[in-house]
Parts: sequence; structure tokens; C-alpha cells
Amino acid sequence: MAAGRPIEDISAREAEVLALLGGHLTNAEIAAKLFISVRTVESHVSSLLRKLEVPDRRALARRAAEHAEHAERDRAGRAASAPVLPVQLTSFVGRSRECAELAKMIKAHRQVTAVGAGGVGKTRLASTVAADLAGEFAGGVWFVDLVPLTDPGMVAAAVALALGVGEEPGSDIGETVIDALADRQALLVLDNCEQVLSGVATFVERLLAACPGLTVLATSRARLMVPFEHVYAVPPMSLDGDTESDAVALFLDRAAAVGGSPDPADIVAICRRLDGVALAIELAAARWPTLGREGLTAGLTDQLRMLTGGPRADDRHRSVRAALDWSHALLEPDDRALLHRISVFVSPFGLAAAAKVAGHDIGATADGLARLAEQNLLVVALSPDTTEYRALETVRQYGVERLAESGELDSTRAAHLHWCLERAADLSDVRAGWRARFDQVADDLRAALGWAAGRPDQRPDACCLARCLAELTFTRNLLGEAQQRFAQAAGLADDPAEAAAMFRHAATVAGCAMRGDEMHRFRLAAADAARRAGDPAGAACDLAAAATNAYRYSGSFTTVLPQAHALALIDQARESAGDDAAARAAIALAEAAVVHDAFGGGHGPPTNDVPQTLAGAERAVELARRTGDLLAESAALDALLGAQCWAGQTFGSAATARRRIELLSALPVTPATAHELVDALGEAAEASLGAGDLPGAQRWARRLADHPLLAEVRHRAISWRMTAGALAGDPGDTLALSELFRESWQRAGRPAKPALGAAVAGVAMIHGLRGDQEARRTWLTILGQLGTPAGHIYGYRAVFDAIELLHFGRPDEALRRLESEPAAVWRWVTWIWLHWYVALKAEAAVLAGAADAADRITAARALVAGNPVAGAIVDRAEALLGGDAARLTGTAEVFKTSGSRYQWARTMVFADGDQAAMTDLGLAAMAARGD
Repeated sequence: MAAGRPIEDISAREAEVLALLGGHLTNAEIAAKLFISVRTVESHVSSLLRKLEVPDRRALARRAAEHAEHAERDRAGRAASAPVLPVQLTSFVGRSRECAELAKMIKAHRQVTAVGAGGVGKTRLASTVAADLAGEFAGGVWFVDLVPLTDPGMVAAAVALALGVGEEPGSDIGETVIDALADRQALLVLDNCEQVLSGVATFVERLLAACPGLTVLATSRARLMVPFEHVYAVPPMSLDGDTESDAVALFLDRAAAVGGSPDPADIVAICRRLDGVALAIELAAARWPTLGREGLTAGLTDQLRMLTGGPRADDRHRSVRAALDWSHALLEPDDRALLHRISVFVSPFGLAAAAKVAGHDIGATADGLARLAEQNLLVVALSPDTTEYRALETVRQYGVERLAESGELDSTRAAHLHWCLERAADLSDVRAGWRARFDQVADDLRAALGWAAGRPDQRPDACCLARCLAELTFTRNLLGEAQQRFAQAAGLADDPAEAAAMFRHAATVAGCAMRGDEMHRFRLAAADAARRAGDPAGAACDLAAAATNAYRYSGSFTTVLPQAHALALIDQARESAGDDAAARAAIALAEAAVVHDAFGGGHGPPTNDVPQTLAGAERAVELARRTGDLLAESAALDALLGAQCWAGQTFGSAATARRRIELLSALPVTPATAHELVDALGEAAEASLGAGDLPGAQRWARRLADHPLLAEVRHRAISWRMTAGALAGDPGDTLALSELFRESWQRAGRPAKPALGAAVAGVAMIHGLRGDQEARRTWLTILGQLGTPAGHIYGYRAVFDAIELLHFGRPDEALRRLESEPAAVWRWVTWIWLHWYVALKAEAAVLAGAADAADRITAARALVAGNPVAGAIVDRAEALLGGDAARLTGTAEVFKTSGSRYQWARTMVFADGDQAAMTDLGLAAMAARGD
């Protein structure tokens, strides 16, 4: 590989991005680390690809390692030279006419397929032309190598990896790719499409229909056979001009690289015999130092006749195969066997891996790999710590065919499968460099699983590998694949009890990805498997969990499960539960969710009351605690937290939220614990806001925003930080976060998620306080698109509206906005907003001159006692009512200590007309304070 541009050419920010690429982070994860937008990360990645002259993100990751080593050596005061780079990135020779023709076609048509025989040079031509056209595509040029794929359904995932985008919960990976490219003028190069042709054709059609600025260049041995395709037939290297031809120039260049210096006249005939096929020329040139003209001419003549006129393919295909057969015939028998066996690897592999799969000792394998590399049958990638080998795809396929002919294909694939199982087990230890180690073998794990899953004799190992791959992809935050692999493991399991466990994991991962309907389906499948396993209590737990989840996570369902269906699931669970403690606890939780609506979905019967809700949740907690299952106890505590919010037990709900996190922090990371912890962190941030603990709310919100499960859904991750920032009156942080929120939400397809409503309403309020009505209307429009239930107008909407109305001296309107009494609309006023609601209402009553203002202050003080912010608002209202300026100053200090910057500034204006306090916040100066 050519060395490319010096690392020093990149900027400081690009160096930061490069370092994170070396950690194999996605663009969204990099954006979260650097606190910049995903679009900015994409721009930096595109710039790095261009500046460092490398083809893809994997190459950037390798350059990152070089950069880190270079920096370390600089710090140690030692000069360092760039390490030897992989030799496969050789110079591009000739092809000026072909480059011009292909470039012209790409400019004229949105989808071009460069077709030709294996080894003819499609990839090199496509990548060179794409690089030349980079300046014409403002949205970037993206290269996707499809060689590792064996499943047509994984094309979209491969494109997503190249783009650096991750899966968005609630949508498939294809939609995420479309969202990333929808508004770009970009060139997407899909290389080596032939083995996944159907998947490429289908996905390209979707892309072109949805992304009007996108152009797709595909390389393939066969056409896509779609009506919008324009085909460019890649010819062999030109033989025109004899000694001056492109073919001869390529031979000379490659021969010089291995120490040969032939006379151009001596190789014209050889190039003609090779039909100008690039791979054949390179293979021949590699042998020039040892065979010379006579040896090459004699050997090549014999090999070309081997497949001439055969039924396999056309002349060019025969020429490539002849070159491979010729090279193969020159190998020693042991080297031939080694080449055959290592052809089962679909990704670069090391010496130990080759020895394990080939069944040779390390020394013999090392010698054999070296000889294969010398003959250009393997490409060598050197780094300071490792040497990796990779067979070109045409060579790899050739080796597999020979392996089948020898009758060793199944035994070698079985050895590869066992190697993959060992690698998967090694990867269970997540430590530094884990992502890179997983990415290095992931395609081999998938390929081995694809082979083993279809063979009854390999079913147990296939089940084991599917389970391991599910766990690994979950750790890698590939939620869609993790869910798929858990379900696959369930289908491969001979033991129905194991199938039930795998279906439960699949359900949990679906829950992490906010795919409620799939979570429900997998839970029911787990129940069926548990019944087959003779585990009625386990089936009862699954049925109860299916009913609970439909209410606990109702926002992730596309269709709300009717209560009658949920009650039927609970009845079935009762019939199977017996005296099992875990099943009884699960049923109690389902009853709290479905019958008493403890989770606040608003789906329960209107007749249920607060005492019933509390009693049902408390019973669920008690039964869960008896089981000793901390996850079950956390879920039951979540129900109790909801019931406490309904009951107005603000401080109790905050304590319950903290208790959940304490329980979960002691557990290892699994899909179930991760799902539960994400939920618990959100609840803790929310409950802390209700109790007036703004620093605590920010602390939990930051932990939530940093959770790896949410790296691809920044809008969800930072929503509670935005809400806390809005209530604290921190316009700078809130508005900065809001831009990241909007970008992520739009990239996710603008999902209608009511749970995001408080954050969006808070941003709208901040813009209102700043006097930016246009921005306020924009965010209220977004709020309307979230599908916010009407009842929420009594909760956060009322609180944020009242703060804004009071800010501009309109207390009468604020009082009307807060007119409803909490007892009349308890579901949405008494959630976390009760203290804010009654405190602001007391202040509005004072400023509006209401006759019952003093009574409202007295009632509010009793309710909010212990809440520092709400209590200070009530104290301020009483000070305003009595004209006590000294007391106003005291409340200002309380606001300052509790982290409520806005209320502190507002109080300072009331106390001595200090408009500068509002100016410091970046907010418009307050209107009349009222009397």
C-alpha cells in the first residue's frame, strides 16, 4: 500500500476524530465524545479519507494506530518513520481512456455498473475514478467493500458501516442509510457485488428513489439486471502500442517491485497471451525474477490450454482462471493445501489463525504463507505489532473450489467454525482494543455461522456461535443484529429451555431498540418454548412480562395492546404460575401495570384511584424482593415510582428512582440490565426535577446521555439534560443541546415519541424568554409532531407556559393557564410537575392580585416543603405579597445555591431592579414585575 499523505497534514480536530476512528467508534459515538454534530464528524471523516489518501474507514483506523505511535515516539524524543504499509495498494498504471469513459458515464447517469471478469481490474478502476471525481460530489465519496458479505440482507448494514452511521431504534438499518444520504450530492461505490447481487439491486433501487442527489457506482462480475442500470464493460489492459502499452507498463511496474527488470520487448507476447487481464499480468510479473521469459512462456502456454473452450465462462474468465491454475501448478503440494484451506477466511487473518484452520504447525504455516505472498496469491499487511494476510477474492474463490474438489471443504469449514468459536469466547473479555478485535473477526464469525446453521450435524455449534455473536454484537451496540442472532440461536437450540432463554434476550434487545411490537412477539415465543420445556412457571413469567411491557413501554409500540388482550395474558399466566414465587411476582407487576396503570400510560380504567395504584405497586415490589431477583425488583420499583408520582409523593418517587440505580449498579452488563438501567437513569433525572434537585437531575441526565446504548439516538439520550437545563434556566447549554437533538431526531425520521415532549417544550420556552418567537414556533411545531397526549397540557406544558407568561408580566394569563386544580387532573399535574405547578400558581395569584393569594401560598408551602426551588418560589411569592425586599434577597440566595439560575436572576430583578442579571443569562429583560 502506498504511504499516502503525512499524518501531519491533518488539523487538530481531524486528529481527534482520527483517534476515535482508531477505536472503531461510529460517527454518532464520535459526535457524542467530541460534543459536535454527526454531520460535522462526517465532514471530518471525508476530509481524512481525502487527505490521507486511503480508501475506507478501516484504513483510517490503521492510520490512527500509526498516528498514536508517532505521537508517542515524539513525546519520548525519538524520531519515528511511518511503518511499512500493506503492499496491495500498489500504483495505478495506465487506463487513461477507461478512466475518462467511466467518469463521463458517472456524470451522465445516476447508477453505473462496471462489469468484467474476476481480476480484470474493476475495483482499481472504480476507486481511481471515484477519487478523481471527489471534487464533484459535495456530499462525499463513500467506498463499500462487499467482499465479506454472504447474506444479501446485510448490504444495507455494510453501507451503514462505511458511512459511520448506526442503527436507529424503531427503524431498519436501510432507513438509517437513506436518512444519512437523503439530502446529499454523493457518490457511493459498491465494490464486488456479485455474491450478493439480489440484495444490492433491491437496496440500490431504494436508495436512488429516496436520495435524489446520490450516484451509485457498482462493480460486479454480472449486471444488476435492473432497468435504471447503465453498464460499463471494463476491458482488459490495453495492448495497443506493444512495448508502450498499458499492459506492458503494468508488468514492468510489478516486476520492478520484486526486483525484476525485464526488457519490454520480452514481455509483449506474454501480456498478449494473458489477454491483458490485470491479475494474470501481476501474477506473471511476480515470478519474473525466478522464471524469466522462457519459464513464463512455457508455463503459461500449458496452463492456458487447461480451460480453453470449457463450459465455465467466456475468454476473459478463462484467462484469469488459466493464470490462477498456472500459479497454482507451480506451488509445492503443501503450499497448495495451505492455499485451499485458508480460502475459508473472508477477512484478513494472522499466522496463528491460518495454522489452526489449516492444521499445520506454526513454522510450516509461516513458511507457506510467505511463499504464497511472494507469488501474489496473498496480500500482506504489515503493522508494528502484527502481520495479516488476505487472499484476493478471485484467489479465495478459486481456493474454495479446489478445496471442494479435494473433498476437504466441510472438514476445513468445521475447523474454521471451531476457530471462530474460540475467537468469540476470547472476545467475551471486553478490554482495551476490543472493538478493533471484534471488527477484525466479525465477518468470519458471520460466515461460519451462515455455513453451520444450514447443517444438521453442526447445529449445536451453530447455536453456540449464534448466541456468542448475539452477545458480542450487543456489546458493539449493533442492536438489530443482536436481536436477530438471539432469535437465530433460539431457532437452532435443541433444548426448548435454551430457546426460551434466547427468545427472552431477543425480546430485551428489541426493547433496548424501542421495538415494542417485536419485544412482545419474542416474549410470547419464549412462553411457548418454556411450555415445551415443561416449565409452566417460566411461561407464566413470560406471559406476565408481555402484558407488563405493553404498558410499561407503551411508547415503543406501533399499536397499543388492548387491555382485554393484556388481561387475557395475565389470566393465562395465573393458570400456569402455581406457587412459583417469581411467577407470582411477575403477575403482581402485570396487574399493577394493566389493572392500575402504575406506569402512567393512561391506558388503565378511569375508575382506578391512587390508593389502589399504590397498593398494587407496593405488592409487586414486596413479591419481587422475596425472589432475590434484582432486575425484577427494579421493574417493580419502577411501577411504585409511577404510583408515587400519581399520589403526589414527590420525594418518595425520587428515593425510589435512586434505589433502582443502586440495585442495577451491582449487576453485570447484559441486555436486560442495560435496558433497565437506561430506563432507571431517565426516571431518576425526571424524579429529581420533580423534587427540585436540579444538580441531581443534571447528574443522572448526563449519565443517561453517556450510556453507549443511546449513542445512535442522541435526541433520546440528551432529552432530560435539555429539560433540566430549561427548568434551571440555562439557555446556553439548553440551546446547544437542542441543535444536536433536532439533527438526531430528523436523522431518525422524526419519530412521534411523546416522551420527548418535555424537552421540546422546554426549548420552546427558552426561545420565548429570549424573545425569539420564530424559533419558539419552530419548536412548538416539533412538539406537535411528537404526538403529545392532550392531557400533558396540564403538566409540563402548563409549567413552561406559566414561567414564560410570568416572565413577561402577564400573571392573569398565567393564572388562567394554571386554573385547573391538581386533584381534578391528577394524572398529569401530579406527575413530576406538581410542586412546580402549585408554586407557580401561588406566585401568579400574588402578581395577578387574586383575593385568595394568601391562602394559595399557605397551601402551596405545605405541599412543597423540602423542595428547595419550589419552596423558594413560594417564599418569593409571599415576600412580594408583603413587600418584603429583604426576604426577596434571601430567596435569591436559595435559588443560586440550588442551581436555578433563571429564578435567581428573576428574583434579583424583583429585589432591586437588577436587569443585568437577566442579561447575564442571555435572556430578554423582564417586563413589569407586577405588584
